[in-house]
Amino acid sequence: MSLRFALVLLLAGLCSGCVLSGDYNPMKTSKGRDEARQAYVQLGIGYLQQGMTERAKVPLKKALELDSSDADANAALALVFQAELESELADEHFRKALSARPQDARILNNYGSFLYEQARYKDAYERFEQAAADTLYPERSRVFENLGMTAAKLGQRDLARQQLEKALRLNRQQPRALLEMAELSYEDRHYVPARDYYERFSLLSEQNARSLLLGVRLAHVFEDRDKAASYGLQLKRLYPGTPEYQQYLSEQ
Repeated sequence: MSLRFALVLLLAGLCSGCVLSGDYNPMKTSKGRDEARQAYVQLGIGYLQQGMTERAKVPLKKALELDSSDADANAALALVFQAELESELADEHFRKALSARPQDARILNNYGSFLYEQARYKDAYERFEQAAADTLYPERSRVFENLGMTAAKLGQRDLARQQLEKALRLNRQQPRALLEMAELSYEDRHYVPARDYYERFSLLSEQNARSLLLGVRLAHVFEDRDKAASYGLQLKRLYPGTPEYQQYLSEQ
């Protein structure tokens, strides 16, 4: 079913009972406008999830025409602008969303992720902390993962480790947290825990440039030449233009 057809069905639902009165207009009622706004937001999110950001703007604009302060519409539009690298507009709409719902953990976490992407690590950490305060948020493990990643960027290694450990207590299957813990453990020369974290990461995720470089380093520590050569070959084949590959070459 197409997204456009889905909207037609959603909006058609607003007119249930229209047959009772020929001049009935659901958009003149508060309930009808709320349902229409929600339908527009869902359509916009559907387009966004398919990577169709330009189309997503159309229903989201209509939702904001019905209520310019709507948190969900502003939060979705912020993600649209983030995807389009319109950072000022994304920031503006995240702030509008939080003005309407300042304690919404999902919006706080998304805003924190945007700020992290902008290298605004101190601001990002504050937003993640606010999100983590919601103990019933179903994605709380992701928030602690984000806190750990951000603390590492701020150079607070002990704090980063504490937050990542919290994340993994809530959900042991988080590849980003496992890789970060493997990296921190390796840098602290705690090689056995580093290898354990790395192996758990490898079971859950495909390799990337960063993980392959760490794999080479750990293989050298444990004198596994075949594994070191295999990781090095993958790094050369898949990520030849990356800083990780240049670092790998300099270490050989």
